[in-house]
Amino acid sequence: MDLLRQLRHVRRHWWVALVTVMVALGVSAFLTVRAQPRYVASVTFFVTTPSTGVTDAYQGGLFLQQRVKSYADLLSSDRLAQSVVAETPVGLTADEVQRRVSTSTETGTVLLRASVTDTDQTRALRVTESLANKFVELVQKVETTPEGKTPIKIEMVSGPRVSADPVSPQPVRNLTLGGLVGLILGIGLAILRGVADVRLRDAAGLQRATGSPLLGEIPFEANARSAPLIVGDAATSARAEAVRKLRTNLRFVDVHEPARVIAVTSALQGEGKTTLSCNLAIALAEAGWRVLLVDADLRRPKVDDYLGLDAGVGLTDVLVGDVKVGDVVQRWGDKSLLVLPSGSAPPNPSELLGSKAMSDLLLALRESADIVIIDTAPLLAVTDGVVVAVQADGALLVTQQGRTSRTQVAAAARSLHSVSVRLLGCVLNMAKVAKAEAYQYEAYRVVASTAETSVPADRAASGRHSATAGGVNGVPDHTQELTRLPR
Repeated sequence: MDLLRQLRHVRRHWWVALVTVMVALGVSAFLTVRAQPRYVASVTFFVTTPSTGVTDAYQGGLFLQQRVKSYADLLSSDRLAQSVVAETPVGLTADEVQRRVSTSTETGTVLLRASVTDTDQTRALRVTESLANKFVELVQKVETTPEGKTPIKIEMVSGPRVSADPVSPQPVRNLTLGGLVGLILGIGLAILRGVADVRLRDAAGLQRATGSPLLGEIPFEANARSAPLIVGDAATSARAEAVRKLRTNLRFVDVHEPARVIAVTSALQGEGKTTLSCNLAIALAEAGWRVLLVDADLRRPKVDDYLGLDAGVGLTDVLVGDVKVGDVVQRWGDKSLLVLPSGSAPPNPSELLGSKAMSDLLLALRESADIVIIDTAPLLAVTDGVVVAVQADGALLVTQQGRTSRTQVAAAARSLHSVSVRLLGCVLNMAKVAKAEAYQYEAYRVVASTAETSVPADRAASGRHSATAGGVNGVPDHTQELTRLPR
């Protein structure tokens, strides 16, 4: 996994890192408040030996430097701690005194420093004073030769003294360390969460899972649930523009073998395939194409609800031979768009959609419209979607960002490939668009709207007359030809 992908995980799960930092700061603050103040009392010794001449002084210095290391261990010895406890009743045992004593030496010198850390300021000073006195006596005793001479001399050159302020806890240091530890853990947890997250989060992952090109990214809009169609005010939204981009990309997937019958499906229910089918049909009709939208999701039909049509009679009734397709197709709006609802709920949707009647119907519809959009059932739920996609020129796979896993999308793509269905491409639905892209679109839309309002009234009227006479975008108006369906 490269660094860029890890950074994307951190950016996507930034709240994990933030929560971890806040928890770490809270724990640090709690421990700091609960910790008892600790004071340090210290004393510094100077170790020397009588010497004569420069040579003796140099050799004596080397001797003392080696000796000081042994004295550091002597300061925390059992013998010295027991002497301190016996002389100074401070309420501590010899082991407790030993744990409170620490020593340090400076390389190249004969200075020895002893420190006593305690939660009681007065007790720390008393233990240090007793420790210093007993240490000098102990060194003289162990260093005295049988002749009564003492080659080592130890003097206290600093202290004993105790710190006026506690050396711990240190709130600033503790909070800083807690924040850094929390940040490191938070970043690690964010990366781990991103790696463990199997849901599709971006277009690149969708392309890798399906092995097909990305034909469109439909941005998420909060008002899409109440106004799913790209008509009225929604016709100028970023979502409508994304559907028009999908329309353009779909028409140029293969210019040598264009797909005229397109099955729109998804891996799971609720990924927005029906909404996309309706909006794609509307966008194609706006461009002047003769479009026929077929609701082939016979188990949970929704096209009639979105378009406000009567679904009492439709595809099911045509397939069983009760009615002719020309009698149940309904015109929608003032565009070149016809809709074939699902009709009655059949007991055997898969068999009905895979019948010869369905194949013959699609051949007839192909000759009656430029493009046929078929809304099908989810691929992983039932086999209806695959049955319809086999009879179409290609399939369009719709996936909702952050809902479907990579495994599910890959399984849906395999179900199409296993029966040699031509997967035209995939669409990432309800995608999170970067703020910069959304701002660019809004800014361009505002500029375009301003330019349109500045067009003189006579030129605007002339333009409307030309569009009415010549169709939309220069494409002839084939609305009347849509009624030439088999009866």
